[in-house]
Amino acid sequence: MTAGRPGHAAGPEGPDAHGAYGTDGAFVAAVEGLADPLNDPLPGGHTSPWFRSDTVPAAEPEAPHAVQSAAQSSYEAGYAAPRELHQAPSQGPQQPQGTPNEWYDPAGYQRDWYGPQEPSARMAPADPVPSVAPAEEPAPAPVPAPAPVPDPPGLHAEPRTEVLARIPAETELGPAPAPGGRAERRRAAKGRGRRRPGASPQQKAAPAAAPMSRVEARRAARAAKDSPAVIASRAVGEVFISLGVLMLLFVTYQLWWTNVRADQIAGKETNRIQDEWANGDRRPGVFAPGEGFAIMHIPKLDVVAPIAEGIDKEKVLDRGMIGHYGEGKLKTAMPSDKQGNFSVAGHRNTHGEPFRYINKLNPGDPIVVETRDAYYTYEMAGILPQTSPSNISVIEPIPVGSGFTKPGRYLTLTTCTPEFTSTYRLIVWGKMVDERPRSEGKPDALVG
Repeated sequence: MTAGRPGHAAGPEGPDAHGAYGTDGAFVAAVEGLADPLNDPLPGGHTSPWFRSDTVPAAEPEAPHAVQSAAQSSYEAGYAAPRELHQAPSQGPQQPQGTPNEWYDPAGYQRDWYGPQEPSARMAPADPVPSVAPAEEPAPAPVPAPAPVPDPPGLHAEPRTEVLARIPAETELGPAPAPGGRAERRRAAKGRGRRRPGASPQQKAAPAAAPMSRVEARRAARAAKDSPAVIASRAVGEVFISLGVLMLLFVTYQLWWTNVRADQIAGKETNRIQDEWANGDRRPGVFAPGEGFAIMHIPKLDVVAPIAEGIDKEKVLDRGMIGHYGEGKLKTAMPSDKQGNFSVAGHRNTHGEPFRYINKLNPGDPIVVETRDAYYTYEMAGILPQTSPSNISVIEPIPVGSGFTKPGRYLTLTTCTPEFTSTYRLIVWGKMVDERPRSEGKPDALVG
């Protein structure tokens, strides 16, 4: 803390500066004689190290023997004023008669801390007090200089101005405080902690790489190239990735797209056959390979598929249709024949897969073959889960293994097994139980 400013009361016990404390010059001499007023362990606070005697008006002369006592009283009175200000804040500021106009010198404060420089507007006194000319009095007699006051015990510090003169303007703790008022110093202190744009200290401190020679540059370029092993492994990896993508596309085509396409073709063929029957354009007879002539219904499996002549894979089976064994040694009877084995084939998987679930048929389940003139109803009679593809005895007029012992009107369904393979054949047999002309309407198996 510093002593009270001019214009404030010095307290009930503090007389004015020109009273019992003697002249102001004696007080200044006593204060300047101290080694370091800021570190002086005096009760109640510290006096300001920036006191300037040139701001104190001349005082009345005093007797030489009273100089030292006056200095001591003035030194104590300087600390009484701020204590009284805190004790009685409600009282208005009072200007004791003879109080110095201003004992705090902003220019001296700035010069001690920052060196000589132009005084700024911010360092001007906030509330300067106009100087008051002292009353005319007779010229005082010259006052001898007071004896220097010894330093208090234990204090032998150098004057602050000398210590501060040896401190560099900017230390490792940061740049020196910014000139100006307290607000500017706070803004400058906040700005020190912010990250400045640009390169980091590590980047600035990193030494620049020495330039390489032409030979060294060529060697570095060759070292940066991939080795043949890396290139080969990369090529093999790309080939495997491409093959994997192609296989995935092929599986998608086989399991999904072929069914979509086959269903579209089979549906169009069924509509064409029905339109011809409705128009009466055709009569039963000999059909060309791949030509549709009938429709098969399996109510339990919800199957409705056209029957075409022949078992050609591309022209018949892959188009979602059921093929009739009607060529060469594999020629079988037609549904309208009075005796014989009407044998057909169809895909179990992909390409419409009309016979996918025929293994789930049970004896007695109806299978209806619709032609231009009649409906032929068969009942499922037996099943052969697996046999060789070369076993053609299953499609003979009296199929071997079916349990039939005499000629009749039979039905044989053949397909591949196991699923998604063509290693073996799955055989289902049926026996005709009803023949109904189209004029009599649909059979009960299709109505229900």
